[in-house]
Amino acid sequence: MTGPATAPGPDRFPGFRVVGQAGHWDEATRAVVLARLEPPGPTRFFSKAEQAAAVVLVGLLVDVDEELAASLVAEIDGRLADDETDGWHYDDMPTDEEAWRRSLAALDAEAADRGGESFAALSPDDAHAAVAGIADSDAERWHGLPRGRLWDLWMRYSCTAYYAHPAAWDEMGWGGPAYPRGYKNIGIDAREPYEVADHDPGFDPARRPA
Repeated sequence: MTGPATAPGPDRFPGFRVVGQAGHWDEATRAVVLARLEPPGPTRFFSKAEQAAAVVLVGLLVDVDEELAASLVAEIDGRLADDETDGWHYDDMPTDEEAWRRSLAALDAEAADRGGESFAALSPDDAHAAVAGIADSDAERWHGLPRGRLWDLWMRYSCTAYYAHPAAWDEMGWGGPAYPRGYKNIGIDAREPYEVADHDPGFDPARRPA
């Protein structure tokens, strides 16, 4: 098995890959984490068209490539299929399941207005412009949905999926689950023997060139 895809940006922790620690995890933890590196299977909630739109959307939201975005969408799909939502929603928003379906259909509708067959078929620049337009808009509603709350929903699901993925752990140099090994070096800049120092501590992803 190869290591997970790495998010864009400098290799701040050269030579470190969290899957190298898999042998120190208990069997249940190892199975859960390594399953996130497997190619995504068939969706259980999203249709093929919804999945395609979601992959582009999530890739833009957390700035990852298509392969990693597809894995993150698989996690989101599983949550929605199993009704593992956050357990609440704003009273002016539909359920999370309905909000995802309606918003992905709305992205396809916007793509049609731009002359595209679907949101997933747009050029990267056009897809970015469409999503940036939603983020930067002052409108209270977008295709009948509260724009700010919808953006919050998209980001909650996307970030939850991303930071549960080993690619994110590699990006921030985290050694993964400590059970049952635990930690022995506690304190600022006190690394475990398997951890790697940050080679670019001044890197600011918000200032990364486009």
